Amino acid sequence: MDAGCPRLPDSVLFEIFLYLDHADVLSVGLVCQQWRAVARDEFLWKELFYRYYRVSRDVPRHPGAVSWYDEFQRLYDTIPCVEVQALKEHNDQVLHLSFSHSGCLFASCSKDCTVKIWSNELDISLQHSSNMRPYNWSYTQFSQFNSDDSLLLVSGVFVGPHNSSSGEIAVISMENFTLLSRVRNKPYDVFGCWLNETNLISGNLHRIGRITSCSVLWLNNAFQGIESENVNVVKRLFKIQNLNASTIRTVMVADCSRYDSPDLLLDYEEQLAASSTCPVFDLGSDSEEEGAKPKASPEPAVQDLPDAGGVPAEHGLQQLFDGIMEGRRRPAMTDTELETEVAELFVRNRTKPPEPNLLPTDSNSKTKYLIFTTGCLTYSPHQIGIKKILPHQMTTAGPVLGEERRSDEFFDSLDHVIDIHGHIIGMGLSPDHRYLYVNSRAWPRDCIISDPMQPPPIAEEIDLHVFDLKTMKEVKRALRAHRAYTPNEECFFIFLDVSRDFVASGAEDRHGYIWDRHYNICLAKLQHDNVVNSVAFSPVEQELLLTASDDTTIKVWRSPRAVRIRQARRPQPRKLLFSWLLNQKS
Repeated sequence: MDAGCPRLPDSVLFEIFLYLDHADVLSVGLVCQQWRAVARDEFLWKELFYRYYRVSRDVPRHPGAVSWYDEFQRLYDTIPCVEVQALKEHNDQVLHLSFSHSGCLFASCSKDCTVKIWSNELDISLQHSSNMRPYNWSYTQFSQFNSDDSLLLVSGVFVGPHNSSSGEIAVISMENFTLLSRVRNKPYDVFGCWLNETNLISGNLHRIGRITSCSVLWLNNAFQGIESENVNVVKRLFKIQNLNASTIRTVMVADCSRYDSPDLLLDYEEQLAASSTCPVFDLGSDSEEEGAKPKASPEPAVQDLPDAGGVPAEHGLQQLFDGIMEGRRRPAMTDTELETEVAELFVRNRTKPPEPNLLPTDSNSKTKYLIFTTGCLTYSPHQIGIKKILPHQMTTAGPVLGEERRSDEFFDSLDHVIDIHGHIIGMGLSPDHRYLYVNSRAWPRDCIISDPMQPPPIAEEIDLHVFDLKTMKEVKRALRAHRAYTPNEECFFIFLDVSRDFVASGAEDRHGYIWDRHYNICLAKLQHDNVVNSVAFSPVEQELLLTASDDTTIKVWRSPRAVRIRQARRPQPRKLLFSWLLNQKS
């Protein structure tokens, strides 16, 4: 034992452990030999871990960890919670961030109507800025790199005739930052997304009645201006009827090819059955009370879609009108209720049936899912729709405008619907596309919606749900910590992001949040001066995180370990000064 270091009972050492800061705990082995002796005691570190982080005892150790000491060190040392840079080149609210797949570049969108391309080097620097105002855009709101990082999709709000607002998607070449094509996108919060390297998905909306509409999703070739005279550059993917003022928004594509070899498994039994060392995680709250007793809230319902058969639409309409004329419909129907019922009857026999066998059965399947927010009760997006994309639909070649469908099939049905029972304000996929994460603000339990234009009030607390896209089931319970305050009619998207081990989200409470996907705990709150709209992990370095805020800044966060490594690589000031003095003397 070191001189001057008294011998302490292990029980006393353990109690001291419980009240030490992370850094003290990890460096305490340098103090004396006795601390070194207990520093690798698995029992002490296990007890410390569960008590310090308030993790439920039925959550096993991360299967990728070799010891509890290493796990404690991982959660302290690898969380991107140290602010290392603040980027202030935008002069208005920053709405969205997206990394290239290589991690070398990232893009930012803002209310200042620019999309900026940044180089992710030792110090992040601005590489290019495109101003979209010359194209009558109000602002840029979303961006996404294609799979080989050669093209950038940028989505924005377009000002049309008589100051009407719609959306537009622009495609920018990353070789010389030239604008290749522009595609209309309605409503603007469809955002748009890539289906493959050269084809992107956009939306259009057609009004049928006051609260009834039709959403059409289009597949567009990114090189329209070059190829439009020779080949098809656009093809209709799906045409879906909307009821009760709902519309399709926030489209994204999930690739099913890695479902049997995910980065992480959420189900403990599935993990035990697997012979791999994939990490396992659960989701939950960082609150002690919530950890002890989950908050009662309605769980999202995975719905079986109704059969389109039954009474033919013509007979149903005739029965409806006869009942109204003869006074047999009581109570009297409102105009809204009548429009909805007529629309439901009309579409009953005018809809193509769902695709059979939605769930992928082949581990090498090239199946892709189109995922989007939708609804059936009100304009507030409260459902997730899933539609299988067939191989022949992944190119603009072939039939256009639905020529392959029968004359009596006007609409496509959804293959799967998940009801969230709340206002959806964010969605994101895990890196392996196995899990879908959803930010939502819950409706009151047992609420009844009688007017689609007046949705229920929404909670301030944001629930972060996670769904397994292989089984189409919700995994565990919702994770909570972040909050939002705007009402339904002003509610806006808060983008989240998922890395191998962490999930992060913005919030309206002026913070970004990071959770561990395995232990159900909130690990960090990242301070801003206003609403945090978007977060983005580097796809090749999860210890680097970006946050974007209404305070017009982009903040760069790195882990304590990454900060130490990067500082060690920098030239030391004293060495530079010494070198300068030597040069002066010579």
